[in-house]
Amino acid sequence: MMDFIKSLAIAASGLRAQVGRMEIISENIANADSVSPTPGGDPYRRKIVTFTSELDRSLGARVVKLGRVESDNSNFLIKHEPGNPAADANGNVKYPNVNELIEMTDLRDAQRSYEANLNVVTATRRMLQLTINILKS
Repeated sequence: MMDFIKSLAIAASGLRAQVGRMEIISENIANADSVSPTPGGDPYRRKIVTFTSELDRSLGARVVKLGRVESDNSNFLIKHEPGNPAADANGNVKYPNVNELIEMTDLRDAQRSYEANLNVVTATRRMLQLTINILKS
């Protein structure tokens, strides 16, 4: 019975971590075209999710947790748009360092990981139900 609980707890931690990852990716996508409200200022900077592994002493198992959310320090995209209110003195506008293709790929990867953890929960639930049915008969 304890192995079933461990499986559920580990899968649930994976679900929570992937939800957090998808939230950060969604934030990146939502801000992909934003510019600074002040001329020459820095726009939104892409965020990157990290994961940590933690020992759950009550279960005696390692679970995954959402770690720190870090900034991607890669260069901003610069476009020459002298008429843009966010342009600097040279007419250049900084755009976020967000590549929407990479974000969509990361989002799909997070969704697949979420689905895999959800499948573990579903399979564990089925095994528990079968065990209960066997014990009833």
